Amino acid sequence: MGRISFVASHFPVNVPTPLAHDQESGLFAMSFLSTEDHPLWKAQLLSGRVARETAAAVGRTTARIHAASTEDPDLPGQFDSGDNFHALRLEPYLLAAARAHPDVAPQLRALVERTATTRLALVHGDVSPKNLLVGTEGPVFLDAECAWFGDPAFDLAFCLNHLLLKRLAVPEKSAGLRAAFDALAEAYLDAVTWEASAAIEARAAALLPGLLLARIDGKSPVEYVTRDDQRDAVRRCALPLILRPVERLATVADAWFRTGWR
Repeated sequence: MGRISFVASHFPVNVPTPLAHDQESGLFAMSFLSTEDHPLWKAQLLSGRVARETAAAVGRTTARIHAASTEDPDLPGQFDSGDNFHALRLEPYLLAAARAHPDVAPQLRALVERTATTRLALVHGDVSPKNLLVGTEGPVFLDAECAWFGDPAFDLAFCLNHLLLKRLAVPEKSAGLRAAFDALAEAYLDAVTWEASAAIEARAAALLPGLLLARIDGKSPVEYVTRDDQRDAVRRCALPLILRPVERLATVADAWFRTGWR
């Protein structure tokens, strides 16, 4: 509720309107948004509707929320929830993948350490198409249960990862997904104000292969990857990039869209 309230105060069209909450019982109410006016981005992508403009809006809005949060001195204390973020994101994703792949475990553990100790902005923690509605006035963000004041590179990499993985579900839309990837990354990086855009891009580019691997061999595999040849393709792409990190997001995308599985 806290993150939704913060975003609502700065970007009211990009979250449901908070209506009421009961902190003791852990309940809150927010406005209802119909699927007719606010379709789910994941449903659009899986049906083959890949819009570059939607991806750019998601990237731009995510960065603007991050930027606004860096200017609020109270947020680090309000969202000192590193233990929760570790339990919900770092352990089941990157550390689980490290246990499955001992050859890259030191690199994955180093990513966890850097992510956990970087405190720059209010991070959603689950910026993914399943938590994004496509509104007429821009994307609407849902379900911020992982919210944490930490490394905004995680949100950027986490969302871009889904655009890579959707290629396995709708391979005929590979060109559109690559364009959407580039649009989201460029729009986000153009809106970075709190640090050099190259610095956050390098952290996101290092995280992205780890998250790609984690959605195959971690505790929360994506449901639409069902074949061993698809999983092997993810491993062939991700493992070398984990061992030898790159600094550009486009380099990760280049490697992925060159990788075949049929």
